[in-house]
Amino acid sequence: MRAIPLSGSDPVAAFRGLAGQPWAMLLDSAASHPAHGRFSYIVAEPFRTLEAVDGRVFVDGAPAGGDAFAVLAAELARHPAPATAGPVPFTGGAVGFIGYEAGLRLERVRSRHDNPGGQPEMAFGFYDVVAAFDHAERRAWVIAARPEAEGRAHALAERLERDPPPPGLLVRSSWRPELSRPDYLGRVGRVLDDIRAGDIYQANVTQRFLADRPAGLDDYALYERLRVLSPAPFGAFLNCGPRLRIASASPERFLRLSASGAIETRPIKGTRPRYADPALDAAAAAELVGSVKDRAENLMITDLLRNDLGRVAAIGSVRVPVLYGLESFASVHHLVSVVTAQLRPGLGPVDLLRAACPGGSITGAPKIRAMEIIDELELARRGAYCGSVVWIGFDGAMDSSIVIRTLSLTPDAVMAQAGGGIVADSDPAAEHEEMLVKVRPLLRAFDQA
Repeated sequence: MRAIPLSGSDPVAAFRGLAGQPWAMLLDSAASHPAHGRFSYIVAEPFRTLEAVDGRVFVDGAPAGGDAFAVLAAELARHPAPATAGPVPFTGGAVGFIGYEAGLRLERVRSRHDNPGGQPEMAFGFYDVVAAFDHAERRAWVIAARPEAEGRAHALAERLERDPPPPGLLVRSSWRPELSRPDYLGRVGRVLDDIRAGDIYQANVTQRFLADRPAGLDDYALYERLRVLSPAPFGAFLNCGPRLRIASASPERFLRLSASGAIETRPIKGTRPRYADPALDAAAAAELVGSVKDRAENLMITDLLRNDLGRVAAIGSVRVPVLYGLESFASVHHLVSVVTAQLRPGLGPVDLLRAACPGGSITGAPKIRAMEIIDELELARRGAYCGSVVWIGFDGAMDSSIVIRTLSLTPDAVMAQAGGGIVADSDPAAEHEEMLVKVRPLLRAFDQA
């Protein structure tokens, strides 16, 4: 392994010249935090790619046998763990996303929605050159994971040391909600009926907002505006080629796995808006912490994740060190719990993903029945939304986010989506307002260009 120091420490500006390149990806800790917002990464020019579309798997564009998770694990297994540790947690491996529908396939839930744009439900590049940024130490490197990658690492370092191009121009467009307010309230009411009937305890119902893609739109400029409006520890811009780009400002870690097998997940359930007035802001936070409804919602999902981790964790290792913790972000307060465990010997990061995808915080409980109800109520596939952005190192370490607070960009449209968990004492009007609080920064990023 070779680490080449960089003089610059701004990954967002450094990535600007790469953003239009297929398979270029930025993992951006826009809201720095010593525990879960310390590092940012840039990757480009993968030596191999993996895509799954409607259950078919492609490696470097050619059909491959097996399911997508098996192929992902097999491709990672072809590359040995580095002999020495690097200066940052991720020094080479796979970067990409697992969409919501890939999780449906894991649980054998059939969706009634088609895929007219042929969007990938999973996409990963495999990278042996990584630009890494440590925000705590204000240091940066380009890392070559293999000796044969050193020439390309030097080339990337030289490119990143050049003055970045100026920010792109945004083109304004208008949003249209997929559901009217009465329609959304009606769907929340149908979930409440299912809860009262004993069918489920909770389901996460969402809706989309759509905008026509204007000519000349700079996708990365849109991401740069989003991260200013809603900085988050798990920001990401993924250029998955001409069919899909993802601009995410996610506050939620999904699964973190150390090379030694330590697991952490941080489910979010419970939201209140932030206020400029300190007294109002503190009151909103206190109301959230004391909310019986939000605590019940959070507890159900924490239990669901404990069950999911139990599929692959060492017996007796699952713990909940934090329950109902308050975390505050630029536009919202959240209730966040923390679940930890130890992965069983002989298992790896893809086994952990198989056990837990899609994340319980964006499905409901019981998980499979909640996903069936979601599919009945929502009008289209979720795609990347409610999936996970993931990096997996050649050493077996992994980190990932839940794809919320995210814009999905296709050749024809820009999509924003938000929702919330419905429980027995949910008020439909309050759920609608919570959904709007979550989606508002996404809409502002585009309609005020």
